[in-house]
Amino acid sequence: MRFTSTDIQDVILIEPQVHGDSRGYFMEVYKKPLFEKNGITEEFVQDNVSSSVKGTLRGLHYQLHPHAQGKLVRVFRGAVFDVAVDIRRGSPTFGRWVGVELSAENKMAMYIPPGCAHGFYVLSETAEFTYKCTSLYAPQDERGIIWNDPDIGIDWPIQDDTPILSEKDKKNQRKRCLPRTRYEQNTYQQLE
Repeated sequence: MRFTSTDIQDVILIEPQVHGDSRGYFMEVYKKPLFEKNGITEEFVQDNVSSSVKGTLRGLHYQLHPHAQGKLVRVFRGAVFDVAVDIRRGSPTFGRWVGVELSAENKMAMYIPPGCAHGFYVLSETAEFTYKCTSLYAPQDERGIIWNDPDIGIDWPIQDDTPILSEKDKKNQRKRCLPRTRYEQNTYQQLE
């Protein structure tokens, strides 16, 4: 596996080594010692799968401390434009975003650390998207940032005028409405 840093501190792209032959292919998608060696030390405690149709935009989602989630995400069917936004106040990359195409074809994954918001836009007719999470889903601490927040300025590859959003995501707020947080040595905490 190859691990590549991005423009956001601690957001990492992972490219698996694919072993293919006439039968198909085999690849490792997670190996704890290798991930730890490359700076991903959190324990994963929950796996999720979503299926979405073309034009769907999910996000930008995050959870508050103490349930902030790190996510290891990948696509097993279709293709998405995947985005991480650093919302860790005090982080040297606070407010920045990175986006990359994840697809069944390129087999890449992205690790998004706790304290970053995450979202994706479906490019293919359908997409099956998997998440390994470092904290359990906690609806009381779930929050979101509106997908088109001008303060962030994500350059989404929107194919129609308006993406398909859930009712919940339509109500997400702008980044400027984030709760006060601090970032210290890879720890994301909500201030009192």
